[in-house]
Amino acid sequence: MLLCDSGNTSMHFYDGSTHTYKQSVEEFDGLIDSCKVYYINVNPDLETTLQQMPNWINLQSYVNAEKYYDGMGIDRIMACEAVDEGIVIDAGSAITVDVMHQGVYGGGFICPGIHAMQASYANISSRLSNSFNFELDLDKMPKNTQDSISYGFLRLLYGEVMRHNKPIIITGGDARHLHKVFQHATVDELLIFKGMKQMIPKIASC
Repeated sequence: MLLCDSGNTSMHFYDGSTHTYKQSVEEFDGLIDSCKVYYINVNPDLETTLQQMPNWINLQSYVNAEKYYDGMGIDRIMACEAVDEGIVIDAGSAITVDVMHQGVYGGGFICPGIHAMQASYANISSRLSNSFNFELDLDKMPKNTQDSISYGFLRLLYGEVMRHNKPIIITGGDARHLHKVFQHATVDELLIFKGMKQMIPKIASC
């Protein structure tokens, strides 16, 4: 068994136990025929190719669509499927925050990712071109430019997440940065794959 999280530029594979690797979409040749591949995909240009492979199974077909809202990203859904109680933060190109309560989706929000937000400050003025300080004290008003732009982004995110008073699970490429802000959170780089694994028994019952 192999799991695949396919994005617009890369395909992330996981063997279900310990091994992960990535391959660019451009280099993908489809030559995986030794096992079943359970996948999710957000790349519409790739979907036609994947549908023609008999050993590739699209997990999106087995999601309970009524549990989530129309248009919600499948990668975001899979991260939520892995969590029964808590707040899921996926820190990628965009940051998504989703609330789960006893296995029921409670809603969420999307904001620009770390790199996008840093770039937006720089677009306003070169004087605001700073990287974020993820170790600043969010209980004190800043007194320098770097901390001021960091506070303006991170304090709002922190306040909205913490008001729900739930366990926090962070995944995504920038998870380690946000873990400095949410120090009691759990970082789980395999969270999407864990959600995918939970979907597989549903296929057998169909």
